[in-house]
Amino acid sequence: MNANAGKVWLVGAGCSGADLITLRGLSVLKRCQAVVYDDLIDRELLSFAPETAARLSMGKRHGLPSAAQEDICAALIRLSREGKEVVRLKGGDPFVFGRGGEELAALREAGVPCEEIPGVSSAIAIPAAAGIPVTYRRLSQSVHIVTAHTAKSGGLPEDFDRLAGLEGTLVFLMGLSRLSLIVRRLIAAGKAPETPAAVLSGGNALHPTSTRGPLWRLPELARNVQAPAVIVVGPVAALELTSTVNRPLAGLRVGLVGTPTLVQTLQSSLREQGAWPFQAQTLVVRPLPFSPGKLLEGHPWLVFTSANGVRRFFQALEEQGPDIRALAGCRFAAVGAATEQALRAHGIRVDLRPEIFTTAALGEALVRRVPPGELICLLRSAQADGALQQRLQQAGHPVQDVRIYDVQPRRDQRESRAAELAEADYLVFASAGGVRSFLEEFEAPPPRATCVCIGEVTAAALRSSTASPVLTAAEPSAQSVLQAILSHAASSQGS
Repeated sequence: MNANAGKVWLVGAGCSGADLITLRGLSVLKRCQAVVYDDLIDRELLSFAPETAARLSMGKRHGLPSAAQEDICAALIRLSREGKEVVRLKGGDPFVFGRGGEELAALREAGVPCEEIPGVSSAIAIPAAAGIPVTYRRLSQSVHIVTAHTAKSGGLPEDFDRLAGLEGTLVFLMGLSRLSLIVRRLIAAGKAPETPAAVLSGGNALHPTSTRGPLWRLPELARNVQAPAVIVVGPVAALELTSTVNRPLAGLRVGLVGTPTLVQTLQSSLREQGAWPFQAQTLVVRPLPFSPGKLLEGHPWLVFTSANGVRRFFQALEEQGPDIRALAGCRFAAVGAATEQALRAHGIRVDLRPEIFTTAALGEALVRRVPPGELICLLRSAQADGALQQRLQQAGHPVQDVRIYDVQPRRDQRESRAAELAEADYLVFASAGGVRSFLEEFEAPPPRATCVCIGEVTAAALRSSTASPVLTAAEPSAQSVLQAILSHAASSQGS
């Protein structure tokens, strides 16, 4: 082994949402220094990698431009020899037709420490999502997973005809383009034409769908299904053991524009309601330099307009000092419930929070509560406008307007995100800065998407750039955004 080498983990990302990755896989992803990822992963997973980690897209998808396998292996070896801990993030399970074996063999030959962490394979997960168990005691005692593209011939396996005589379930991966050939060969080899069968496109596919019917009719029934898809042949394909839980947003795609903390909260809530959330644009919080000790001189009111500001302030306090006792003479104001909760997490109970969660309402509440002449310190983002500071100064308050963090978009994989955006039913914006950043990159929201804004300031920034209707959450919170989408979806279905 090369003593200077880093290490490579081949991590199965699971199939479908980011929450199907294993705890072990997530653990190494959170501490890696580089992540080399496939096309068919939930890109939410990339937000769990450290911000400083290199991100390299090297996916493979049939019919689309793809990285050569040799290039992928070379990149993994190069990154590891730079001393990096590398996660090779692969959809499904790396060892189930994911070429994980080839990659691990190349790494071992190069003397690179490497390890595989299993994932949930699409061969099992996609049928399961459609209510098809690949084994069922009275119908199928075995399951056979088959590729429609062999390395030796580029076609079906040489002993393909023997599959027709097997009992149990046949699952074909990467076979949609050869569906007609698969069906003809199975029937010619003795498989009954009326055998139940299904073509299932799900997981992170842009066009998820479920098509069922007798084997002989499958090519006709599935003619509009788009790859990637899983083909299931056998008695279990007639089952539909789907969840009985009502999910009002089932099948709807929701694009999210915001910082990772809010996006992850929304993604979890949206998935529980059946939606398919994705990151339309990832905003990264970057700390700006400031001296917390100097700000606390004179014991001012400390005013926070976001939970990100709270986290950044206490991070700086821990790194630079003074200790928390220096806050004893200060009073605290928060713009809303989420910001107040972030302060409570640090043992701080706020002295002021407006009834309406906006910076305008916060300014008026401060003017009513704080006597003129008392020092007010605003701790907020570089994107904040000057309206709050002006209102306080007009009321006779000395104001320190300190920008303690910046929010910038991560501009990687624009083409793949643009493709997802074109299919979005809803597009959520969590800040006015997020609106501006999104419009700089994409110029306008996708025509078919209903835009949802976390507050009126955000909505005003968006309305100036689009004629499409804009929904506004009643409160600036993830729960209120979810409720706005649920209400709109219910009224749309009713009409």
